[in-house]
Amino acid sequence: MAARTHTRPHPATTGGVDIRLPWWALALPALAFLVLLALILNPSDAQAAAGDPAITRLLEHAQQLLAR
Repeated sequence: MAARTHTRPHPATTGGVDIRLPWWALALPALAFLVLLALILNPSDAQAAAGDPAITRLLEHAQQLLAR
């Protein structure tokens, strides 16, 4: 019994691909970078948020579990 041969599909065209990013795809990472850079340059402006003690205990417990 002869094996059936499969024909190859036509190769994809090698033309240029038109990829366009939305404006926020570049603006948001750039904004985040600038904010972090500003915090590094002037760390006195960065203040820790006063969190709920229950959240603090939960995070400490999670950290202890991960440290094991």
